Amino acid sequence: MDLFNTNPTENILPYDGEVIYHEKVISGEHSNFYLETLLNTIQWKQDEAVIFGKHIITKRKVAWYADKDFFYTYSGTTKQALLWTKELLELKSIAETITGHTFNSCLLNLYHQGDEGMAWHSDDEKSLGKNTVIASFSFGAERKFSFKHKRTKESASLILDHGSLLVMQGATQTNWLHRLPPTTKIKRPRVNLTFRTIIDQG
Repeated sequence: MDLFNTNPTENILPYDGEVIYHEKVISGEHSNFYLETLLNTIQWKQDEAVIFGKHIITKRKVAWYADKDFFYTYSGTTKQALLWTKELLELKSIAETITGHTFNSCLLNLYHQGDEGMAWHSDDEKSLGKNTVIASFSFGAERKFSFKHKRTKESASLILDHGSLLVMQGATQTNWLHRLPPTTKIKRPRVNLTFRTIIDQG
């Protein structure tokens, strides 16, 4: 694997959290390989959520993989993890090498085109613990990614490149919301892998 650029940016957030961006960690050729492999081998399913008591099925598809069959609850729904694929283990190893943290699970998102996005939220579920570290790979279409402080409403944004790694850590989930804004300009798919550490459920 060609890890030709692991030089991180400075913290993207001005305070109350830490977000580090590693641009084009994986070479274009390898990024293309991972995009095609993930699109065709991951067991994608449409995401579900319960919002204000209403059951919602999204256009976006998701998948949940881990060391073992962890349960993960968010947005009023619960998922049971599948076991790692070869390619996911490779990417997990890269994320662990760069961040210095160990991950035991990964939530994957498939956005078919730009009109599919993600609303403001924090990954602050109890199962992730406090001040969790999340390492997020992006493959495919370049998309804008935004942060908004929960109290001050100050915002920050960046463009996530094909083959890049975004690391959210420290108090980020406690103090900041994040989202993937929809856009009509993009017609290509994007696959996002968010490596996480679920607290062992015994």
